[in-house]
Amino acid sequence: MAVNSYKDDEQSIERSKIQTLTRLFSYLLHYKWQIALVLIIMGYGVVVSLVNPLIMESAIDNHIAVRDINGLYRLLFFALIINLLLVVTVKVRMYIMAKVCNEILLTIRQQLYTHIQELDFKFFDSRPTGKILSRIIGDINSLKDVLSNCVTTLIPDGLTVIAVIVIMVWKNPKLALASLLTIPFMAVGMVYIQVKAHPRWQLFRKKSANLNAFVHEDMAGIRIIQSFHAQEETENTFDELLAEHRIAFIDAVRMSDGFGPVIDFSWAMGCILLYYTGIVVLGVEQVSVGTFIAFGTYLNMFWQPIHNISNFYNQLVTNIAGAERIFEIMDTPPAITDAGDVTKMPQIKGKVIFEHVTFSYDDKVKVLDDVSFCIKPGETIALVGATGAGKSTIVNLISRFYDVQEGTVKIDGYDVKKVSIESLRRQMGIMTQDNFLFSGTIKDNIRYGKLDATDEEIIAAAKAVNAHDFIMKLDKGYDTELLERGGGLSIGQKQLLAFARTMVSDPKILILDEATSSIDTKTELLVQEGIEHLLAGRTSFVIAHRLSTIQKADRIFVINDGRIVEEGNAAELMEKRGIYYQLYMAQFTV
Repeated sequence: MAVNSYKDDEQSIERSKIQTLTRLFSYLLHYKWQIALVLIIMGYGVVVSLVNPLIMESAIDNHIAVRDINGLYRLLFFALIINLLLVVTVKVRMYIMAKVCNEILLTIRQQLYTHIQELDFKFFDSRPTGKILSRIIGDINSLKDVLSNCVTTLIPDGLTVIAVIVIMVWKNPKLALASLLTIPFMAVGMVYIQVKAHPRWQLFRKKSANLNAFVHEDMAGIRIIQSFHAQEETENTFDELLAEHRIAFIDAVRMSDGFGPVIDFSWAMGCILLYYTGIVVLGVEQVSVGTFIAFGTYLNMFWQPIHNISNFYNQLVTNIAGAERIFEIMDTPPAITDAGDVTKMPQIKGKVIFEHVTFSYDDKVKVLDDVSFCIKPGETIALVGATGAGKSTIVNLISRFYDVQEGTVKIDGYDVKKVSIESLRRQMGIMTQDNFLFSGTIKDNIRYGKLDATDEEIIAAAKAVNAHDFIMKLDKGYDTELLERGGGLSIGQKQLLAFARTMVSDPKILILDEATSSIDTKTELLVQEGIEHLLAGRTSFVIAHRLSTIQKADRIFVINDGRIVEEGNAAELMEKRGIYYQLYMAQFTV
């Protein structure tokens, strides 16, 4: 199994970090009052933290030095009250921010999920499911700390740094200048690390998505893997992807961890310069003990927020790649959308017309080439031909899962591009060879075809396709809980439930895309009567490799290289002794 097959989307769109951050933090604007309260609380915390060193200085120089015990007690009591209140407000702040951040993540996840639901098949054709899941779950989770710390770290620590500089300059400009001489060194180091670290974290996110995609596909195909005893090969592929993931993580962390040493070195050098200037340059007689202690405290108060901000910045560099990947999907426009002047599709009668339709999935190879036909209401049309000839493409264009590059697809005279997608697809029933069943009861799975269907309608639909008898033999009948993808049912039973789901929707146009390919002969006999019931009175398109299932079709289109090369009923095509005749003889001649 090739590792490269999981690297399809590793070229991401380059976006401005400022643009990404602005968009991310814009979600905070929906919580103005909560954020305002948090800012007030943090403002109080900043004030208390700035006042504490002044209290210490006053206690030493103005009370302890002169033995003013009563004044010292009053000062300590004041300090105790404001610091206890600080502890309480911090707890309130943490609760508010946790609630706000979780609600924002919920909003982003809902928006992303809703947008993905609206994207066209082409989007899903080009991306493994695991990579999409990694963005909905992992990438969004990575944003929680960024949102929270933006308010609780960046703003108060930024204010603290500015306030500390002002106070230090006010109290002693020379000591302040000496203490802060290492800031330029720190700034250069942080910029360098950021430039090197960001692309490394982008690569790590991509490697994480690759790993998720592989694991998802591996678990979905575990039966095939075990059937062909391919565990060793898949383990080797997993090990390669895991190694790439580990190497990318270590490389990113190794670079990002440079933030801490740069800050610590600047902090240490600042302390050395402070004490050197205060003791050697200015002289101890020029600086009081209280001032020295206060300055040392303020210096710590300066560098600790810088350290916190650097950690936040490191976290930002780490997780901004996740935000970029999320917004990349959210900014991906669906290729199939309603135009501004669409009308609602009236009740479909079933006339389908292709007028010189040409279509390509990649804008290079033509899958359909100048295809034209007219289907009368109520006709059953069978589409046959080799794999890749264009059969499924025709029915996908009728359902408008893709848009044609040239020509027009019309239903009852309406161009499918000029009617709303919802009003079109709501009147169509589509059955594929992959009859996906959801976790839930049998009743819920059938009702998926018509969400407001009554129990009576569900049972009637199941009886019509001969699914009722096997359902009633289950322990809880229609209330039987199904496992993921219908685990516990046979392939034939899954297909019968899918037929019932389609039947309950009462479609005006029915599409059966290899819908009986997985049914055994006995089950096929059971369902054939149900299919005929399903087809009655509806315009139907049937794609089938089993030619025995389409002998009663009104017309058969033989598709070859994107064109309709033969047309007629079964008897007429046999008389022509063309491609259909050859296909028929290949299936039924021993």
